[in-house]
This record gives sequence, C-alpha cells and structure tokens, in this order.
Amino acid sequence: MNARSTPGSIPAHSVSSAEAQAAVDAALELAPLIDGHNDWAWECRENRGYSVEGLDGALETDTDIDRLRAGRVGGQFWSVYVEDTLEGAAAVQGALEQIDWVYRLAARYPDTFAIATSAAGVEAARAGGRIASLLGAEGAHCLNDSPGVLRMLARLGVRYLTLTHVHNTSWADSGTDEPVHGGLTARGVEYIRELNRLGLLVDLSHVSPATAHAALDVTSAPVIFSHSCCHGVTPHPRNVPDDVLARLAGNDGVLMVTFVPQFVSAEYAAWFDGDQSGPAPRVTLAQVADHVEHARAVAGIRHIGLGGDFDGTDEFPEQLEGVDGYPALLAELAGRGWNAAALAALAGANVLRVLRATDAAFAGGASTTTALTV
Repeated sequence: MNARSTPGSIPAHSVSSAEAQAAVDAALELAPLIDGHNDWAWECRENRGYSVEGLDGALETDTDIDRLRAGRVGGQFWSVYVEDTLEGAAAVQGALEQIDWVYRLAARYPDTFAIATSAAGVEAARAGGRIASLLGAEGAHCLNDSPGVLRMLARLGVRYLTLTHVHNTSWADSGTDEPVHGGLTARGVEYIRELNRLGLLVDLSHVSPATAHAALDVTSAPVIFSHSCCHGVTPHPRNVPDDVLARLAGNDGVLMVTFVPQFVSAEYAAWFDGDQSGPAPRVTLAQVADHVEHARAVAGIRHIGLGGDFDGTDEFPEQLEGVDGYPALLAELAGRGWNAAALAALAGANVLRVLRATDAAFAGGASTTTALTV
C-alpha cells in the first residue's frame, strides 16, 4: 500500500506549506529526531587532528553545532569508524580514538551534547535541551576478531555494531565484496548471539543480502540498518532488497534511510562509477523521500528511520547538503500526506523503541557469563 493512502494520512494535494510545517512541528514534539549515522568523528580525525575546538561556528564540513540545532537533531549515533584496510591493533586503536573524540566533544560542549547509552538517556538529554550522543561502531574489523574487544566497546557505551564495511570480515560477507562465506560463518552466528546478549544492536548496513537473512534468522533482538536505501528504488549493492525489508516487521527492526547520492539515484550511481567527465546528475530531496515511502510501503511505518551519513561522503542531494536539512525532508513527506504521528515514527520514535527493547540487555550483558571468549 502506498504511504500516501495509509490510514492517518490526508491527500497530498490538500496539504498547504503551513499545514506541512505544522505537522513537522507536531512530530518533533512527539519524538526527537534521531539520526543513525554521522561520520563527524572521522572527518575530525582526517582534517582536524581530532580537535573538538571551534565546532560551534560555520564549518565546511556537513556538520556543526549551529546546523545540528537548525536541523532540530535530538539524538545522533556518532559513527565509530576506521577504514577496513586498517587491521589488527591499528583498527582497535582507531575505534578507541573515535570513541574518545565523542566523549571529548560532549565534555567540550556540555550545553549542547550529552552522552547517551539508553532510551532513557536520550529522553533525559532531550528534556535538558541537549543532543543525545550515542555511539555506533562501523565495521567488525575494528574488533580484530576479539569478543573481548566487543565487550569492552559495550562497556564504553557503543550501542551498535555494523557487521562489515566495504570488505568481508572473517565471519561475514559485505554487500560490496565477493562473497566467501555465503552470509555468516558459524563464528558469525556466535557473534550475533553475543551482540544480542550484550544489548548491542546488530547493524546490517553494508552487509550482503545473504548475511542480512542469516542475521535475521539468528537474532533474538531487533536489528537496524543505520544508513541504507532501498534496492527496489535504486538497484545498488549497498541498498536493501525488498525480501529483506519485508522481514523487519517480524523482527521489529528499523531501516534508517540514508542520503548518499549513489544509493538514492541510479543515474548518479552510473556517473559515480563511470565516466565523470560530464556534470553529475541532480539528486533531489524528493528522491530521498521516494526511498522513505518505499521502505514504509514494504516494511511498515514502525520500521523506518533516518541515517544521513553526513561527513561520510562528498556530495549530498539538493536541500540535504548538511545536518540542517532534516526538517525539509520531513516537510516534503508532510506535503505528501504524512501526518504528525507517522513523521514522529520516522524521525526517532521507531529507533527509540528498538533501543528501549534492548536497554535491559545492554545494562546487564557485559557482567554475565558468555561462551564466546576467544
């Protein structure tokens, strides 16, 4: 069923800009806007020597404090990311440095950011007018295949693990590498169980469809895709096929739609992967909204969210060039007939529900016994 005709929506042609804005405002009273993936820590590693100074002014990056406020961001999963060409101890060190950056960010700007490790922490930050700062580790290569490292990341507050990045790990296939495991190995299955025990969310962005299905077969907790689009709209290997999307209803997980142009637009992807001598094709906010609507139609309103991937790629769609763009996307959807409750579900209520469902395990998991020790 198309999102424009779902119960609770109104015909798109009858929505004025004022009504659309009112729906956005009402939605963000109902739920905070929580983004699933932002690489500002990596950007500051690469270009600022991990400095947290001067981040409140206008920056050339996709993210700064002023634009986070303008974008009405209430919660952000900061990506703990290092390239998967880094291996072993270097990858672990890079992940720890990223975590340190987020903690220093919150300490440097205590009126703006608050570290959060639970749904209650997100809500407390919001009540205090601060942006809840959550941690998500992108790519299991940062574990150096050590369950002990995983447990230590949990103790440091990391709430999700992306199983792969661009390349396969020793126990899971990436969506952008030649498959070697057929999804998950037996050790990969044990890692999923350990993530469930620890209360860390299994993040299926970047993984192959076979890996996604295998993880969904095993997991006892809701999963997320922290920053992915829909293969049914744009057939890119980083995008999620409909048969995987459809399983989110049974799992109670969430696909967080990303804004990366090559995932949003087939025309841009062809240009990006081919001859770039001509101008890049336009990619629009409306095309991102098309992915959101497709995800809603296939997975259902409870299973969608937003994960922009700001500072994780060089270009973004028009009107979504920075973290101040979220209200424009919500307004586009409101103009298509989405009501405040639906917008609130997308903006943050859904991922907050998934956090809340795993909070008890996260609070107690690291202190209990486990079979996965080496």
